[in-house]
Amino acid sequence: MRKIGLLSDTHGFLDPRFFDLFSEVDEIWHAGDIGNGNVLTDLETFKPCRAVFGNIDDWELRTRLTEHQRFECEGLRVWMTHIGGYPGKYSPTVKNGLFQNPPGLFISGHSHILKVMFDKNIGCLHINPGAAGRSGFHQMRTAVRFAIDNGEVKDLEVIELGKRG
Repeated sequence: MRKIGLLSDTHGFLDPRFFDLFSEVDEIWHAGDIGNGNVLTDLETFKPCRAVFGNIDDWELRTRLTEHQRFECEGLRVWMTHIGGYPGKYSPTVKNGLFQNPPGLFISGHSHILKVMFDKNIGCLHINPGAAGRSGFHQMRTAVRFAIDNGEVKDLEVIELGKRG
């Protein structure tokens, strides 16, 4: 079993409470719009970290990261990208790949809207952790914790960090 802390859209602000909130996780995954290299470095120093770049991320982050990550974790095929959409409204850049080679877990950010949805058409769980940063139109800052065990997502928790302002 592997415990995951998932966040997105920090936009240069890393809430210091993440060091407590993610103290029990094995890995931290960031679904893009990190905002600056210091946020990523702080996460990588704290725990093993997987991340993709987002549309606001600068050249420095884009040289350190990729736009998409496809990998396996505890028997679950995962695809993480920043701009991916959600079931019924997938981004054109990922839609064909999702339907031709669906993962068991599809993670995206970008919308700043927390979503956990199962796409029965492709047998895939979609998670967007919402936005953990202070920039954007979202009202509540959010993140997600969950475990992956024998190819299944378990014990999913939504973390509310308070109002954006």
